[in-house]
Amino acid sequence: MTNSHFQASKKFLYGIVFLFFILLSPEGFSQIAKQYLDISVSPSKVDWNYSLGEKVEFIVSVTQSGRPVPVENVRYFVKEEKMDPLQEGPLELKNGMATISAPGMKTPGFLRCEVFATIDGKEYRGLGTAAFEAEKIQPTVAMPADFEAFWNAGKEELAKIPMDPKMIHILERSTETVDVYHVNFQNVKNSRIYGVLTVPKGAGKFPAILQVPGAGIRPYTGDLAKAARGAIVLQIGIHGIPIDMAPEVYSNLASGALNGYWNFNVQDKDIYYYKRVYLGCIRAVDFLVSLPQYDGENLAVQGGSQGGALSIITAALDSRIKYLVSYYPALSDMTGYLNGRAGGWPHIFSPANQQYYATPKGIETISYYDVVNFARILKTPGFYSWGYNDDTCPPTSFYSAYNQIKAPKEVFVIPETGHWTYPEQGIKADNWLFEKLKK
Repeated sequence: MTNSHFQASKKFLYGIVFLFFILLSPEGFSQIAKQYLDISVSPSKVDWNYSLGEKVEFIVSVTQSGRPVPVENVRYFVKEEKMDPLQEGPLELKNGMATISAPGMKTPGFLRCEVFATIDGKEYRGLGTAAFEAEKIQPTVAMPADFEAFWNAGKEELAKIPMDPKMIHILERSTETVDVYHVNFQNVKNSRIYGVLTVPKGAGKFPAILQVPGAGIRPYTGDLAKAARGAIVLQIGIHGIPIDMAPEVYSNLASGALNGYWNFNVQDKDIYYYKRVYLGCIRAVDFLVSLPQYDGENLAVQGGSQGGALSIITAALDSRIKYLVSYYPALSDMTGYLNGRAGGWPHIFSPANQQYYATPKGIETISYYDVVNFARILKTPGFYSWGYNDDTCPPTSFYSAYNQIKAPKEVFVIPETGHWTYPEQGIKADNWLFEKLKK
């Protein structure tokens, strides 16, 4: 095999691995695949938004290839997110259609209708979620009196640690317009942050974007598209492990040593797993601003789910961040479950978990790490996008944080989306970001 053939094969392999993990990862902002049986559940109001106490009707359509088909065991539930059903029962379809009526909510929040139906022995699910004055949802998590002092002490600890950056130029992934590097640098607790840096080629200085990851354990391949558009991009992992190992290593870690990492040491705010993560995001900013190609002024952070949380958190802790993009942020108002409503991912205080984590120490720890409290001190302009049908990060949880933000903010809501986005959401967010970065 010639060297050119070898390099081409290697690039192809990188592409296949990248596609595989993007499709599986929470930050792979791609459109969800349609089900074989399409169960559409839609509130009757066009924007899915209702006033308190207003009656809601959910319009149900069950089709296959656009046409009604015989189905079995059709049933429905109406409930507040993650809560017990308020209404439930069998559902009779006429020409594949039905309407479900429900009383409106008396307090701000989201009312969800779920419909299940079976065809060819397999059960399918559809859902629709009505918002009741979501802009008035208030958080349940307490703000510690020493919240900012706690994080200032953490940043002081980090600042004393030499960055010790390492960069490896990845020629086989670089292009005519973009250089690609594997990088790592020192973080707290004798750990390191690993990532992929993509840098536009050519003279001049460039704005920079820090991309923070959704939950999980995976490799990373960098964002060449944004670099080709004229921005330095640093894509990081949070677990202190290299980002270019064999896929089975990440699978083994996800089911083994790092399984449930979001719960590690939750009874102690000083050693909780996310302390190293949050400070590591600040160290990633340290690295970006040290680059000679950086323009010294225009810096953004971007992510979805866990990464949506880290975007808000990093911007709140580090004034060098000038703009942020956050999709459906996790880690928001996690104490919701202790107050009779849904809490944010990772659902640490859900009924099934309360016996393990809902101790005074656990609740105290979470108050130092909840996105709501970072939202309260956030000064960075941001772009936000999500939908109402999110099962993973309940809208009640991220509206609890969003409603606390006093900084300039813009939200792009597509109600039917869940824990995924349409390409149009990503395009709109990127255009907003590059317009800001290149002013």
